[in-house]
Amino acid sequence: MKKRAVELVVISDVHLGTYGCHAKELHRYLSTIKPKTLILNGDIVDIWQFRKSYFPKSHLKVVKKILDFATKGTKVYYLTGNHDEMLRKFSEAHIGNFSIADKLVLDLDGQQAWIFHGDVFDASVNHAKWIAKLGGIGYDYLILINRFVNWCLKRMGKEPYSFSKKIKASVKKAVKFISDFEETATDIALENGYDFVICGHIHEPKILRKSDKRGETIYLNSGDWIENLTALEYNKKRWKLYNYNDDPLLKEVDYFEFEDKLGKELAQYSIFLRD
Repeated sequence: MKKRAVELVVISDVHLGTYGCHAKELHRYLSTIKPKTLILNGDIVDIWQFRKSYFPKSHLKVVKKILDFATKGTKVYYLTGNHDEMLRKFSEAHIGNFSIADKLVLDLDGQQAWIFHGDVFDASVNHAKWIAKLGGIGYDYLILINRFVNWCLKRMGKEPYSFSKKIKASVKKAVKFISDFEETATDIALENGYDFVICGHIHEPKILRKSDKRGETIYLNSGDWIENLTALEYNKKRWKLYNYNDDPLLKEVDYFEFEDKLGKELAQYSIFLRD
């Protein structure tokens, strides 16, 4: 397959090591691009929920692919998030083309891009970490059940359904949190004169332009590889929100293989719950 040359790619919230991670699809996407710069904007490996019993080959292939990019000339930045916060002790470390940092400012054709995960805005993470961790386990379980339901719906010829998106849309506090997150990010960006502010964390892919008397900024969120399967691409002075499910070359899924994988995941998860 011919690879697309892209100046900059941003992905976040992959959550390798969890049942909800779509590592196979992410690896397919990464295999179609040739980025000059790749930014991993937090929660790539889910250290909070890491289990020795679950880190399949498809997840390892994503790690290997990222390292392959670095060895072949791609500049790779790993920006830490809350689920991989243990890596913050290695911030500012550099090994060849691979760097670890907490935040990053890049010059993009004369414009300043401020990039960070976004958990600094999340009070539940900063002040009640155990609640956030418990919520992460529940979210992973919800996603696993949702994937089984969607497999059944697919068999019946019906459209997939997202439990978590429905919950987010119906719970006023969740809607307000997302709105406040975006408002805070853009406000700080405008205050500091950044042309772009790029986040992850809330699993809500978006490109939003905001302006006031201080100037103009563009808020971008790369989404996730749990539900949305999205990434941000910057090329030829333009931003694009990539969606795996809209990619005609990649969206076809082998459901027989998925059935086998899902059965194994459900079996492993039931063992974990019993333990």
